[in-house]
Amino acid sequence: MTVLVNSDTKIMVQGITGSQGSLHARGCKEYANTKIVAGVTPGKGGSEHEGVPVYNSVRDAKEKSGADCSMIFVPPPFAAEAILEAIEAGLELIVAITEGIPVLDMIKVGEALKSAPGTRLIGPNCPGIISPGHCKVGIMPGKIHLQGKTGLVSRSGTLTYEAVAQLTALGIGQSTCIGIGGDPLNGTNFIDSLRLFQDDPDTDSIVMIGEIGGSAEEEAAEFAKEYVTKPMASYITGQTAPPGRRMGHAGAIVSGAGGTAAGKIAALKAAGIAVAKTPADIGQTMFDAIKNK
Repeated sequence: MTVLVNSDTKIMVQGITGSQGSLHARGCKEYANTKIVAGVTPGKGGSEHEGVPVYNSVRDAKEKSGADCSMIFVPPPFAAEAILEAIEAGLELIVAITEGIPVLDMIKVGEALKSAPGTRLIGPNCPGIISPGHCKVGIMPGKIHLQGKTGLVSRSGTLTYEAVAQLTALGIGQSTCIGIGGDPLNGTNFIDSLRLFQDDPDTDSIVMIGEIGGSAEEEAAEFAKEYVTKPMASYITGQTAPPGRRMGHAGAIVSGAGGTAAGKIAALKAAGIAVAKTPADIGQTMFDAIKNK
């Protein structure tokens, strides 16, 4: 069993004829059992792109191809409209890879999601989601993943890859890896992901990678303390960032008294979650947590 995506997931790519959409759609098609069944580019409906039929609208692509998931590579000024179109078409899963979507646009997306309980958004500004050996919806390198029973959720794409490589080197396979993105407003959050992993019988342990800024990690720690029974390991990046300086992601900024690395680490430890001291220790920290459990 996997979380959110599997070998039966049918994916459309919004922006498939662009350079990034084309590149990563090809990468997904070549991974395991991933099925790219349609592309969407307004004005290019009726054509094919690298063997994939292209449609003018998400609704048309869904009706003709049976797609239940969309991967979005639409430029930032138009990406929110692309997400809204996918929501209106009733897709079950939307994975928005695009970085730099204006916050005001994402507020509109958030409001639309409240009226669409059957739709889940991952991202934006994220690497996507992968269930090793089954399906990849995103930009992560498939070859570093190993099929197994550790779930991973992260705000950082780069640290996702680093953690996965360490887990794989230690022989710890992954059930599903979810990159939730580093923007201040996103779809799926830590708590959503922890709930999915806790309820998945084939996920036995969980890695959570957070960042400075906001209170998502503290809230996730409180949730894990009450609800998660599986061994967990975590890491908080940005520990040396000066207050008021944004580090990489739009949401990674310490302002006022909240959002500090020290505060997040303290909350995680108080919840009984093992915390890695450095990025290089994430895999070993998970290994030790599994062994100690």
